[in-house]
Amino acid sequence: MAEKLNVELREDFGKGASRRLRAESRVPAVLYGHGQDPFHLSLPGHDTALAARNSNALLELSLPDGTKHLALIKEIQRHPLKRSLNHLDLIIVRKGEKVEVEIPVVLTGEPVAPAAAFVELQTLTLLVDALNVPEQVEIDVEGSEDGFQVFAGDVTLPEDSELVSDVELIVASVALPRVDESDDEDAESAEESAEESTENE
Repeated sequence: MAEKLNVELREDFGKGASRRLRAESRVPAVLYGHGQDPFHLSLPGHDTALAARNSNALLELSLPDGTKHLALIKEIQRHPLKRSLNHLDLIIVRKGEKVEVEIPVVLTGEPVAPAAAFVELQTLTLLVDALNVPEQVEIDVEGSEDGFQVFAGDVTLPEDSELVSDVELIVASVALPRVDESDDEDAESAEESAEESTENE
């Protein structure tokens, strides 16, 4: 279901104008697609931040002239420290069309101890229905052992989606935790130093 946002058109551009918008708890954005001239928008900060928790959120944007556009969040720029929204790129979508999106990879289940599971590829590129973008791709590692690997071509994809990423990419793996030899050496050095200082006392 699309998140509904009432948006305003921006007439001032540049870093200064964007800073002023953010100071007013609004988020600058650009909406483009389907051969239309880009719309430079100002979005409500709080509602947009809630919607942007899902990186591929579907938005229903109501413009001041009464027109509405369905859009997907294509790119999010965040403040490097505060992680607040700095800017959004939005792409117009329509019912029945397919779009390429980056879908987060999530592991479920637990491998056989002491092995641990690792996500090797944070996202998979999929071709999906623009109005039904999956939130995540799940990979089950329950009961898997050291050496287990999942390639992109082996992943069970969400319904009505197609893989765009290279089928031979490793998406997840299971391996035994590595012992860092330098840590052991540091520990041994510390023990030797402690022994020497005890002897010298």
